[in-house]
Amino acid sequence: MLLVFTVLPLTCVAGESQTTGIRRTEDVIYGRKFGMALTMDVFQSAKPNSCGLLFLVNGGWLSSKETPLMVTIRPSDYQIFLERGYTVFAVVTSSQPKFKIPELMQDVDRAVRFVRANAKRFEVNPRRLGVLGASSGGHLTLSIATRGGPGKPDAPDPVDRESSEVQAAACFFPPTDFLNYGGPGKSGVGEGPLAPLEVAFGSKGFSTAERTVLGREISPIYFVTSKLPPTLIIHGERDDVVPLEQSERFVQRAVEVGASSVKLIVRPGQGHGWGDFWKSTEDVTAFTDWFDQNLRDRRE
Repeated sequence: MLLVFTVLPLTCVAGESQTTGIRRTEDVIYGRKFGMALTMDVFQSAKPNSCGLLFLVNGGWLSSKETPLMVTIRPSDYQIFLERGYTVFAVVTSSQPKFKIPELMQDVDRAVRFVRANAKRFEVNPRRLGVLGASSGGHLTLSIATRGGPGKPDAPDPVDRESSEVQAAACFFPPTDFLNYGGPGKSGVGEGPLAPLEVAFGSKGFSTAERTVLGREISPIYFVTSKLPPTLIIHGERDDVVPLEQSERFVQRAVEVGASSVKLIVRPGQGHGWGDFWKSTEDVTAFTDWFDQNLRDRRE
């Protein structure tokens, strides 16, 4: 379970990242709630390709810009994407225990709408946005991929008038079905392998019926349609925190409903993460190739 909370070494960067010519704009406010600012750092390539990637800084439903006890912004993780011309939006969401999973899902929805509303400012094509993350960040990735939708034309806030749809997604070992977590009828709503994260669900004291309602509401698998954007998942064969079947059944469901492009890569013998997986050339290259194919090179 500790792997969910693993904090990887922080790379400190001032002004420019390891990739020459990268511009970093820190603490861009994409929303506010309860008097708190929601922020993202924006990394712009020296040779932009007009596509944007929202990198969800999240693990264990925890997120931070630089707090060592949480998952943090690590500019070196974005290097391969920047080298290929992507603009990377490192999105910091709110965190448990104060905020629960449905509220984090709302943050991601807001972030996508914000980037689209400010596409001209960030020099990205609003019709070429991708999203990626790992573990709980993978869950949030699939949540927005399955549930992103149109804005409200009459919303007072211009950001809320924009769509939260993304055009491509990629993630590591995501939870997808909290009502069948590792097997039929096994609850993962703060139970089983996810019991140490019960606070993220806010489910303590819930009845079985209440857990069922919440579990369905936050599980991406129940919202898969034929409109699912091209989605790539990488998962370890021996993951005992997020069972491999979570990804297998998600992909199966996507195929059943006629989604045009969904792919699962299984890493034999691997558990919930393998070393510093964001530095795994094989894996991040697979992600970048996926975005090249489905964002950079796709026809409008």
